[in-house]
Amino acid sequence: MNCPFCPPKVNDNAILLENDLSLFIDLKHSILQGSGIIVPKAHRESTFDLTTEEIISTFSLLTEVKALLDTKYDPQGYNLGWNCGVVAGQTVFHAHLHVIPRYASEPNAGKGIRYWLKQESNRRSI
Repeated sequence: MNCPFCPPKVNDNAILLENDLSLFIDLKHSILQGSGIIVPKAHRESTFDLTTEEIISTFSLLTEVKALLDTKYDPQGYNLGWNCGVVAGQTVFHAHLHVIPRYASEPNAGKGIRYWLKQESNRRSI
């Protein structure tokens, strides 16, 4: 398998936190400082394929991730999101929860993850 989120493809230096079933991977190339993803250690194509234990593990790790990012970067808010399927923007088919710290000083402060989806230009014609 050639999945970038499956061992051994994941760079150990990018893993900031982990528990038995999940990893938090730092996205160092991100525009917003501190952004990362929580992925299951086992290959699961989308959120809908996660086991109950993996969902619990993900949200348990999310609490630790928030504490780490609050201390290190002091964001004023967070966006959390899953992309499931090509049309929804999923480009790597290994389930991953985006954890995106948000800052009052950024140009798009106050615009949530659905902002662009709610624009009239995105209305679906039938």
